Amino acid sequence: MFRPGGFFSVLREDVRTIVQRDPSVRNIFEAFTHPALPALWTHRIAHPLYRCGLRLIARALARSARSQTGVEIHPGAHLGRRVLIDHGAAVVIGETATVGDDVTIYHQVTLGAVGWWRDCARPDGERRHPVVHNGVILGANSTVLGPITIGEGAVVGAQALVVTDIPARWRVLAPVGEGKSIDTSFGPQQTPCTEIAAGSAQSGDHSGDAEIYRSAHPSPEQPPSHPYRTDLPPEAEANHKDAPHLVHMAATSDASRS
Repeated sequence: MFRPGGFFSVLREDVRTIVQRDPSVRNIFEAFTHPALPALWTHRIAHPLYRCGLRLIARALARSARSQTGVEIHPGAHLGRRVLIDHGAAVVIGETATVGDDVTIYHQVTLGAVGWWRDCARPDGERRHPVVHNGVILGANSTVLGPITIGEGAVVGAQALVVTDIPARWRVLAPVGEGKSIDTSFGPQQTPCTEIAAGSAQSGDHSGDAEIYRSAHPSPEQPPSHPYRTDLPPEAEANHKDAPHLVHMAATSDASRS
């Protein structure tokens, strides 16, 4: 499972990694109180048990760690050395996922599969989850789905969704929110339409509500077309015949819409 050095050497590296990469941890003693360390160490024990066929015991250990830390690591997943799970809350790592050495995983990261309607049709033993190579950083709330590969040293930004292979040392970033100034002349507890809306409520006349909404939410000069399509590709239709309630949502780029 690990290179020469022994199991306890791996555990010592886990503690040192927390001290080195988490600025809020000042020393080794504080590292032992790190919220995700119990989940990581439990997985270090559960994974070899799972591979030896003691699946029920391994799953029970993983379930216990999840209830205590909020980190769900399937005992079948492979984690390398010096992996840091920072904060740990709501991290999910699937059964066939592989995480390399020196990987940093922030909270709410998902290394998951695309869905049961595809995974149940895969041959037994086929990979369903991502492979994350050495030195990768997975930002908060990033989601990596399917049997894809994240190249060495790549950075997946916060809230990014990744469903295709990422080359080594690439960055994948989610759209950044844009700020707009707010007219504060109406006071901290009021908005430009507060008084008008209050008057409508008293009089019972709501005919101007639509205009109030438009004045408070001006539309852009060129409204963007809908960024999703709901058509199913032929192969998806075949897989979804027994699940008609599922809708395929595929993002389309501006180039494909033009």
